[in-house]
Amino acid sequence: MLNSAPEKYISNILRKEIPSTKLRKLSLHEPYFGKNESKTVLKSIHSRSVSTSGYFTKVFEKKLSKFTKSKFVIATNSGTSGLHLALVAIEVKKGEEVLMPSINYIASANACCYIGATPHFVDIEKKTLGIDAEKLEKYLSKICITKKNSSYNKRTGKKISAIIVLHAFGHPANIDKIKNIAKKFKIFLIEDAAEALGSYYKKKHVGTFGDIGVLSFNGNKIITTAGGGAILTNNKKLADKVINLANISKLNHKWKYEYDTVGYNYRMPSFNSSLGIAQMKNLKKFILEKRKLFKVYKKIFEKNNFFELFQEPKFCKSNYWLQTIILNKDQKDISDKIITFAMKKGIQLRPVWRPVHKSKYLRKYPKMKLTNTADLENRIINLPSSPQLTKLFF
Repeated sequence: MLNSAPEKYISNILRKEIPSTKLRKLSLHEPYFGKNESKTVLKSIHSRSVSTSGYFTKVFEKKLSKFTKSKFVIATNSGTSGLHLALVAIEVKKGEEVLMPSINYIASANACCYIGATPHFVDIEKKTLGIDAEKLEKYLSKICITKKNSSYNKRTGKKISAIIVLHAFGHPANIDKIKNIAKKFKIFLIEDAAEALGSYYKKKHVGTFGDIGVLSFNGNKIITTAGGGAILTNNKKLADKVINLANISKLNHKWKYEYDTVGYNYRMPSFNSSLGIAQMKNLKKFILEKRKLFKVYKKIFEKNNFFELFQEPKFCKSNYWLQTIILNKDQKDISDKIITFAMKKGIQLRPVWRPVHKSKYLRKYPKMKLTNTADLENRIINLPSSPQLTKLFF
């Protein structure tokens, strides 16, 4: 296997390790549903509690609060709507800048565009695949001036209002240092923990370090509500704002329809929440299986000369949502070949997101020198990572 062409190596190893009778199509990440999911969803149907803010949504929020130790949890209809609400709740204004990594899912940049804010792209580091804290601090020290207890970009004249930190593939970013930077420059901190339910930095759940954290429960996440997300915060004032905005800013009255500002129909339906409640019962098991899968991959790929398997950063306990490899620099041009060959063999691999600053409608926005982003964008590949996958190896 070691003499295989690089583009064939991963597929050949997986076909060898997994009996061919079991390997028909190997998906990137499939949800796991058991009898409990069917039972709980049926309860929602039979109770007629299926719409937004129903009984099951409240139960789901309480379970998330207990698990993450976040004081307030507001379930939303997607992670993207959660990011949008976060920006509105902290009152980011039109034209103000929001820092975020360019190797990122498109949702953070889009959420900024929804409110007319300006995405400002920053670099990542290889050891966490999150924002490079040291580089960021030097960059902000160079471009920022302080006015009226806020930081402004000297080059654009715009206020830098927030930073959105991504915990990529479930691996915590260097959140302590980034939080200190946010405090130093008087910038709100939002954690995009969409992929990181069950991940911890120094024994504290990610998404609870900043002013607001955001989770996602899309069909490919570690647990799913089919579609949905949640906002985490320990700030009651922000929580009250988010709840109001997510409920179309409707005033609390039994039968009158009155509103106090522009709001959004962003609450998670009770029907979806019922699925989340059932999935929560298996969350710890899913995390154990994913960590076990990492060890399997580490063993079967230990002698390869083409890539390294990404391992959780120091001081972290990751949920290993997506197992990830980083190609050696001399292999960076064959990423597409590796993925194409694997797909032909029924094995779904995924490249990292195309850096969002390269999207046509986002090219005009400010960015720091993205050296690590340019280096890593063609070297990161996600492997099949479903929690039930470990059973195929044994």
